[in-house]
Amino acid sequence: MSSPKPLRVLFCIGIQQNFFDATTAEAKEVWAAFASMMKGIADLPGVNVLGNMDDDRIMVGPSPSWPWTTYILADVPDIATVTAACNLFRVTPVGDGTYKLWKYAKVEARIGRELEVPA
Repeated sequence: MSSPKPLRVLFCIGIQQNFFDATTAEAKEVWAAFASMMKGIADLPGVNVLGNMDDDRIMVGPSPSWPWTTYILADVPDIATVTAACNLFRVTPVGDGTYKLWKYAKVEARIGRELEVPA
């Protein structure tokens, strides 16, 4: 029996107003937490990050809904792993850990499959 195909997941990430209200020092801590979250997604078992895209040069300000600020496209083995990736926003500490990353950024996962065009 063959193993199931991975889920194709687009993690859509919106930057919240709190990031724009942050001091320079706080914003640097958010960036460090963001890098930790991205590494955390890539390090989840079975995850293959295919790429990312950032809209920050043509989009200014917070993104409360679509279009999002940045995106991560990945193949993910199952829904539990998608959930674990999204949970990183809830648990990744910023600075001393008083706040978590989700104060500054939010995520929505779009789940589908790789488009295979029939021959």
